[in-house]
Amino acid sequence: MFCFIPMVASSRFLWVLVDLILCGIVLLNNGGVDGSHKVYMEYQSVVAAVEVKQLHRTGFHFQPKKHWINDPNGPMYYKGIYHFFYQYNPKGAVWGNIVWAHSVSTDMINWKPLDVAIYPSKPFDQYGAWSGSATILPGNKPIILYTGVIDKNYTQVQNYAVPANYSDPFLNEWIKPDNNPLVLPVGVNKTAFRDPTTAWLGQDGHWRILVGGKRKHRGMAHLYRSRDFMKWTKAQHPLHSSAMTGMWECPDFYPVSLDCENGLETSVMTGNIKHVLKVSLDETRYEYYTVGTYFPKKDSYVPDNTSIDDRTGLRYDYGNFYASKTFFDASRNRRILWGWVNESDASNEDVKKGWAGIQTIPRKIWLDPSGKQLVQWPIEELETLRGKKIHICNHQLNLGDHIEIKGITAAQADVEVTFSFPSLDKADSFDPSWVDMDAQQLCSHKGSNVQGGVGPFGLLTLASKHLEEYTPILFRIFKAKNKHVVLMCSDATSSSLEKNKLWYKPSFAGFVDVDLADNKLSLRSLIDHSIVESFGARGKTCITSRVYPTLAVLKNAHLYAFNNGSETIIIESLNAWSMGNPLMN
Repeated sequence: MFCFIPMVASSRFLWVLVDLILCGIVLLNNGGVDGSHKVYMEYQSVVAAVEVKQLHRTGFHFQPKKHWINDPNGPMYYKGIYHFFYQYNPKGAVWGNIVWAHSVSTDMINWKPLDVAIYPSKPFDQYGAWSGSATILPGNKPIILYTGVIDKNYTQVQNYAVPANYSDPFLNEWIKPDNNPLVLPVGVNKTAFRDPTTAWLGQDGHWRILVGGKRKHRGMAHLYRSRDFMKWTKAQHPLHSSAMTGMWECPDFYPVSLDCENGLETSVMTGNIKHVLKVSLDETRYEYYTVGTYFPKKDSYVPDNTSIDDRTGLRYDYGNFYASKTFFDASRNRRILWGWVNESDASNEDVKKGWAGIQTIPRKIWLDPSGKQLVQWPIEELETLRGKKIHICNHQLNLGDHIEIKGITAAQADVEVTFSFPSLDKADSFDPSWVDMDAQQLCSHKGSNVQGGVGPFGLLTLASKHLEEYTPILFRIFKAKNKHVVLMCSDATSSSLEKNKLWYKPSFAGFVDVDLADNKLSLRSLIDHSIVESFGARGKTCITSRVYPTLAVLKNAHLYAFNNGSETIIIESLNAWSMGNPLMN
């Protein structure tokens, strides 16, 4: 709490300076699970809500003042400023009329909006300016690659845009040269050809990019090469593909270090490294990644045998999370992950409230020391928003116990807790028939109210006083042959008393690959009115849920720690903070 006030004040002071520098700029009046390209014709002519409904809007997650947002686009760090672009509808709260909105920051927590960077205006993007990425070329010159739609048949091409003035650290104006498009859909499915990646420079002097696509039902990352960044040639084979996965959207490809948590610039090809290939599957609306080896001379990528290469594989986030994008933050040598979190309510509800979509808190991402998976953690700048703190230690939770975490603003909080358990002897057996059941199905069968041996235990977030509604974030531990299986759930099924709404309220879940030798499990949850972002085992498994409580809103929200297992659980340490509001667009 001592550091909270001066650090936020400092951030606000920085933005007073920014306002002075930006004097004369016209700012966007933008504020603020369906597919990101699903068109709602019945809403296209609906006038946007005059008064934006504030209930369920977040306090510290990225969102504009109103209207629809989706994919994060082209994040980058340039001349001391973080730039964040995102798909945005300036006319309403459903997908349509998409432009590249643009916000800037000095800390990725406080944000100021600028003018729209890219919007449909030329023959090569007249029917859409869709997602893409930013690359910093030699000489510290940023360039954006994005997907343009050229006709009513949704034919997709890859275009570029450059700053009008490289000396402007805010990159206020972007130009789309007339030699666009750079990449045409020759030899590929022209309506399944989008979302170019950040480029990387090979040791042969050629730049490379990936573009998402599919051939019949095989998802693929098309590979293109260029010596001058203007003339691109399609490689004979995709960098990688996988059968029965459907369209690959928003591919991302980058190196990770086996030696430390530092991020690597995208063109790093040597050293003790692995590569990560992430794709967003249009059919499942979830994202999957593999860790593997990139062979530059062959331009091929081979996942490790510890990475499942299909829709049952590893995910950044096992909840409401899609179309993510990473970038290398050269100021602090880290790789940062952004992800779009769409709404779980119906589109007509979004029209009524005047807004839809937020972004997750930016996360630092790195390779676990095992080399088998990635680890994620909210950027440390978020901690500048921490206010009033409470601390609990060595508190015992017996079967059926629910203790309230009082003294903080439960609707807008940051909670870190370490649970311990004297023994794993009471762990329920892992039924062999569950092998064919994914974690989400298992969680739906084993909710927070289903008594177990070791668990369920965890937090009840956004809870009403008498637990008529709540969103539990919980662990269950099972014993299998020669090991223990840890299940982590974020269960939205009891999150609201509303029964007649067309809301998506799933039991999101993932397994946690963690060593239980010390009989401990940690959990961090970022609670923000209608979102709960949770990080299990220090970021090994992450789950994001969107929920819309009826009773547990604002000052009527409560937070509990609970145990519904027969094994006693100890809250070894719990720290919780009320979270402040940054400057948000």
